[in-house]
This record gives sequence, C-alpha cells and structure tokens, in this order.
Amino acid sequence: MILGALLATLLATAQQKPWTLQQCVDTALANNRTVKQQALTKKNREIAYEQARNNLLPNLNASASQNWNFGRSLTVDNTYQSTNSSQSSFGISTGLTLFDGMKMKYNIDVSKADMMASEADLEKTKQDITMNVALGFMQILMNKELLQIANEQVGLTRTKIEQRKALVAAGKMAEGELLELVAQESKEDMSRMQAENTLKLSLLDLAQFLELNHFEDLDVVAPDNLSEADLHLLSADAVLESALTHRPEIKGAEYRLKSSEYNVLVAKGNYYPSLSLGANYGTGYYKLSSMPNNSFGQQLNDNMSASVGLNLRIPIFNKYEVRNGVRSAELVVKNSKISMDNARLELKKTIQQAYYNAVGAKARWDAAQKSEIASREAYRFTNQKYEAGRASLYELYQAKSNLTQVLSEQVQAKYEYFFRIKLLELLK
Repeated sequence: MILGALLATLLATAQQKPWTLQQCVDTALANNRTVKQQALTKKNREIAYEQARNNLLPNLNASASQNWNFGRSLTVDNTYQSTNSSQSSFGISTGLTLFDGMKMKYNIDVSKADMMASEADLEKTKQDITMNVALGFMQILMNKELLQIANEQVGLTRTKIEQRKALVAAGKMAEGELLELVAQESKEDMSRMQAENTLKLSLLDLAQFLELNHFEDLDVVAPDNLSEADLHLLSADAVLESALTHRPEIKGAEYRLKSSEYNVLVAKGNYYPSLSLGANYGTGYYKLSSMPNNSFGQQLNDNMSASVGLNLRIPIFNKYEVRNGVRSAELVVKNSKISMDNARLELKKTIQQAYYNAVGAKARWDAAQKSEIASREAYRFTNQKYEAGRASLYELYQAKSNLTQVLSEQVQAKYEYFFRIKLLELLK
C-alpha cells in the first residue's frame, strides 16, 4: 500500500512536470499520423527499389500437373486407343534477361530517385510539424506572460481597494471613489479571466496537436536559449543560399526531376531489341489402364528432357506506342522542372516573409520597450498625483490601461520575434 501510494505520487509529479520544447517536438513526431503515413510511404519506396535491383536476377520456377483422359487416349507408340489414361508431368524452368535496352538498369535509377524523394518528403513533414509545435509552444509562453500581466494589474487594483477601504472607514474618503475602484477591478478581473481562457485554449491546441488525452496538467517551460542575447537575425540571402541546398522540399523536387528523366530513358529502351535466355528440365509418368506400364520411377528416368534457348524480340511497329510513351515521359520532365522552380520560388517567398516579419517584430519590440519605460514613468507620476489628491481616478485608470496595453504589445512583439528567428533557423 505504501509503495503503491509512493509510486502514484511519483507518477503524478512526473505528469505535472513542465514540458520542454524538445519533448513536445519528440512527442508530436512520435504520435503524428501524417508522419506515420509518410514513413510507410518511404518504406514502400524502399521495397520498390529493392525489387528493381532484384529484377536483374534470373528466375526459377517448378511445375507439376496431373491429367486424366477418358475414351480414346494417345498411347506411347503415338496411336489412339479406346482406353482411359493418366499423365503426370514435372518440370523446372529458369529465365534470365540478357539485354532489354537498359530498361532494368534505368528502372533501378527511377526507384532509387523515388525512394530518396520519399525520404525528403518525410523530413519535410517532420520539419513542418516542428514549426507548428514551436509556434504553439511560443503561443503558450506568450499567453502565460499576458496572464501574468493581467494578474499583476488586478493585484495593484486590489491593493488600492484595501487602502481606500481604510480611508473610507475613517471618513477621509468618499465611498463613491471606492466603488469606482471596485468597478475597475471587475473590468480587470474580466480581462484576467479572458487571458486565462486564452491560455487554456492554447494549451488545448498543443495537447491536441501532440495527440495527448488530457491537457489539464500540461505546462511548458521556456527554453534556456530563449533570450535576446541568444538570438541572431540571419539575413534572408544567407538563409536562402543554405536552404536551396539543404531544404527537403528542394531535394524532393530534384529527386522527382531525376526520376522523370530516368523514366524517359526507360521509355526509349523500348526502341531496342530484347534478348533473354531460358532453360527447362522436365519428366513425366504415363499410364494406360488396358496396357502394362513401366514403373513410376522407371518412367521418370526414361522421360527426362532438358532444353536451353535464346529468345530475341525485335520491335518493328507497335502502333506508335513506344514513341508516344517517350513523348509522355518527356512532358513529365518538363512538368517536374516547373515544380522544382515553384518549390524554389515558394521557399524564397517564405524566407523573405519570415525575415521581414522578424525585422518588423524586432522594431515593434524595441519601440514597445521604450514605450514601457515612458508608460511606467507616466503611471508612477499619475499615481503620485492621485495619492496627493491632484489627479482623478479616471486619469489613474487611463495611465494604468496604457501601461497594460504597452506591456501586452511588448510581449506579443517579443514572442513573434522569437518565433520568426527560430523559423529562419529551421528554414536554413
């Protein structure tokens, strides 16, 4: 009982431990169904590549048959008699393609390119999921700070209320001013509840993306390197130069282009003759019901036969099927080139947008930091005037609202900047 209670306590503590960004990413990659489907597609491509290589090997097949004839049957001396007969046949055969216009070789290249493209697709899926998890993770951190700001504002107002209650009780302040503070607290408490609900929704979004059954105990911890000093804004040109070489969507487009080019060579291989080698070995047993028959073993030995042959196929006219196959394959190459150009263009647009969004977020963050200093000073000055009776409660509330808005804008700009920086790092 004691051991069970201790184990339950340890498990509960482990479940309540905040998640790191890496843990969220690992969990998403392990649970995501799109990743699993893409991994199965990659495995299927690997099998196809293996089979394309195995097609170079000779085949080997065994056969057996049993026939019964009723009525007139062919005898061993090649005449027909009205008698029942049965015949057993056994054989083994092999075949090897000696030349097929290099189609098998190019099919191997096609399968390999398709396999590599599938691997690139899997990596692209994983990186997209990593970006989505990072975005959801940053959203939670931002909402936590916004909730903290809301709690602090409510706490300040409640402190004012407690101070004013004593003054009202002593007859040194009108009760109406206290009621105005209580109304202000209600508004700020509503804002706090909205911030709390927004945080819960962002936690729910992340939990659903991670495919967790419960999110009530889910919490996240900010990475150690999530500070302005640890972040470096990379130039769009530097990111693009690296991305065009390393990004999986670019590699996938390049491999698909290679696959389509090899398919053209496969189609052209149908213009060439094909040569194959075949060999057969067989025997059989023949029995007539009205005649004496040699033993089963004796007949198997007497009826053994073997053959070896070459088969040459020369294409002369196939209703333009080969020519049109080549033309269709060449059109696929052109389409693949357009797809690769589109992939490069989309990547360039994504990187440029991420860069200028990061620049804009940094500018807003810097402006918000300067505005925070001014807003805090304005609130401090207005609060002093209010305490001295030289400012109204409305003026104090305005100064406080301005400070809250500036703090919220600063948090939003900061986390947008953090995410854009991380996005550029992932795109590199």
